[in-house]
Amino acid sequence: MNQKRRVSIVTCSKGEKFEALLDIMARLRAPDGCPWDREQRPQDLKPYIVEEAYELVDALDGDDGSVVEESGDLLLQVVFLAQMATEEGRYDMGDVVDAISAKLVRRHPHVFGDTEVEGSGDVARNWERIKGEERRERKKKDTLLSGVPRSLPGLLRAHQLQERAAKVGFDWPSGDLDSVLDKVAEEIEELRRARRLGEGRERVEEELGDLFFALANLARHLGANAEVVVQKANGKFSSRFNYIEERVRATGRAWQDYSLEELEGLWQEAKEVSAEV
Repeated sequence: MNQKRRVSIVTCSKGEKFEALLDIMARLRAPDGCPWDREQRPQDLKPYIVEEAYELVDALDGDDGSVVEESGDLLLQVVFLAQMATEEGRYDMGDVVDAISAKLVRRHPHVFGDTEVEGSGDVARNWERIKGEERRERKKKDTLLSGVPRSLPGLLRAHQLQERAAKVGFDWPSGDLDSVLDKVAEEIEELRRARRLGEGRERVEEELGDLFFALANLARHLGANAEVVVQKANGKFSSRFNYIEERVRATGRAWQDYSLEELEGLWQEAKEVSAEV
C-alpha cells in the first residue's frame, strides 16, 4: 500500500516553519507529488509572479488577513523558483537568503558600519554608490537605468526610471511643481499639434507616450506613484460603472435603449452615492 508522506506545519520557531514550507514545495515537485507542479519551469512562473505581486499591492488597502495571504502567495513563487534550481544543482533557498542578507548589510553601512548619514537623502546616495561599486566588481556593463525591469507596467517603470535619474541630480528641483506642470502642458500641446497636423498614428502615439511619462513625473513630484494612482482611479470608475449597470439591469431596458444623456445622468448619481459613503 502506497502511503503518502506527510509534512507537518505545526512547528515552533519561524525557522522551522520556513523549513516546513520548503519541505512542502519539495514534496509537490517529487516524482509522486503534484503533476502540475512537476511540469512547471522557471519561465512558466513569470505571469504568476507578476499577478501575485499586484494582488499583494491591492491587499495593502485591505485587512491584515489579506496581506498575510497575498504575502504568502508571492513568497510561494520565490520558493518555487528556488526548488527548481535546487533540483538542477544551480542554487537553493539558502543562497537566496544569504544574497539578500548580505546585500542589506552591505548597503546599510550607516547601520552595520561606521558611515555617518544626516537623513534619507544621504542613505539613497550611498545606496546608489554601493550599487555602482557592486556592478564594477561584477564587471558588468550595466547603466544606471539597466536595473529597472523592462517587464514592469509602463507607469511603474516610468516612476522607477525617473527615480534613478533623480538620485544623480537629473530632475526638476524639489518643490518646483510649476516646472513639472508646465512640462505636462507642453506635452499636451505637442500631442494636439501632432493631431492637428495629421502627423500619423506613430507620431501621435509617441507624443501620447511623452504625456504619460510627464504625468508619471508629476505624480512622483506630488509624492505619489502613478501606477498606484491610476489603479485607484480604475477602482473608482469600476465602482461607479457597477452602480450604473445595476440601475440599468433594474429597469429591464437594454443598454442600447439608453441615450448618452441618460447614462451621464446615472453617472452623476453614482458620483453622489460614492461621495456619501
